[in-house]
Amino acid sequence: MISPFNFRFLSPTKLFRRLSVMMTINEDPRTSQHAIGKKTHLSGAMVNNYIKQLISGKLLSISGKTNRTRSYHLTELGRGVLRTDLLSYSAEIVQLYGSVKREIAGILNTFYAEGVRTVALYGAAETAEVVHAALKETDLVMIGVVDSDPVKQGNPFNGLMVQPPETLRRIAPDAVIITSFGRQEEIYADVRRLVSDDIEIKRLSDI
Repeated sequence: MISPFNFRFLSPTKLFRRLSVMMTINEDPRTSQHAIGKKTHLSGAMVNNYIKQLISGKLLSISGKTNRTRSYHLTELGRGVLRTDLLSYSAEIVQLYGSVKREIAGILNTFYAEGVRTVALYGAAETAEVVHAALKETDLVMIGVVDSDPVKQGNPFNGLMVQPPETLRRIAPDAVIITSFGRQEEIYADVRRLVSDDIEIKRLSDI
């Protein structure tokens, strides 16, 4: 299921909302309009409007006369439109990912120019995956990944094992890159207490 954007810079378009509605119906034809609204973050009136548009465009049909028996079905044309829209959406996300990776790689290269050679990532989440992919475009070497979440510790991460933050003392990278979106200042303070002053700490905002 595609999750709707709720960010300042990525606002859902009408096409994206329609795609979300169609995805929800495709996954569960017996879903209600209320459930569709909850999953897509749309009001009941907006869901009803999109369903009317899908029906008028011959992309959707309805069976059942009551709320208990009602179900929604994408037509053959609707399934084709869903596949096309989903591929287009995926292509845009891939392009966005590539652009972000290139930008991060450019900033990581400035770290290398400053004398940084080895890095450790703090935060084993999706952002760390992007940073790791960008690192491959540079001469920097990732020698560790740490996370304060015990659930993540001990799990593999791109050839390394996620370790507790205290591991930073032992591996002593040239720089620690904070890849977590939340608690950056708190994490910065924790890392500063763990490592010597000659180890640089780069916040996510630096990237």
